Amino acid sequence: MRLLLVEDDNHVAAALSAILARHGFDVTHARSGEEALQALVPEVDGFGVVLLDLGLPDQDGYEVCGKIRKRTSTPVIMVTARSDVRSRIHGLNLGADDYVVKPYDTGELLARIHAVSRRTAQEDATGSTETVVRLGALRIELPTRQVSVDGTAVPLTRKEFDLLALLAQRPGVVFRREQIISEVWQTSWEGTGRTLEVHVASLRAKLRMPALIETVRGVGYRLVAPTG
Repeated sequence: MRLLLVEDDNHVAAALSAILARHGFDVTHARSGEEALQALVPEVDGFGVVLLDLGLPDQDGYEVCGKIRKRTSTPVIMVTARSDVRSRIHGLNLGADDYVVKPYDTGELLARIHAVSRRTAQEDATGSTETVVRLGALRIELPTRQVSVDGTAVPLTRKEFDLLALLAQRPGVVFRREQIISEVWQTSWEGTGRTLEVHVASLRAKLRMPALIETVRGVGYRLVAPTG
């Protein structure tokens, strides 16, 4: 798989590139936001994943993520030292598919890269049936992966849609955290639980329906069908 590593620290990039190469990745190193954007022009794109460090010298990493998302659907994994929920939600809202908080374990990083790329490949290979889920003002179009509330489109990231679509399959039924992580992230790695929490918070905020997804303490989550 081709991977675009956006990292301004040459020492960090060299060490990480060596590790990724040993695991079968063809790494292209971009040292700035501008280099990354130039590497992602449609004519030469073909990267399986973009690994985006937010501490770039020329542009804000969040801004770069937004620009990347406008020109390609390539999955983006943010790398950041910011561990607060608001920062993570902001990154997800800009189109990031996942994030890794520094300092990170190499095994964790590799697991997230594989999970994101595996999920993307499955989406590309799997055909969708013509199904629309309606829950009060919420409308979920599974074939086109579009969501709207009261007729207004709500843009969601890939993982946000997958999570919402999963819960909407059986409103009122509790999905265990392990089950959600397995089906949405295609992994059993325990650290993904924090990512799940952030995606749930992001969905509540984007849909402006905080009561739609209920947390079942110690178990998981369930979608509460709106009334009226």
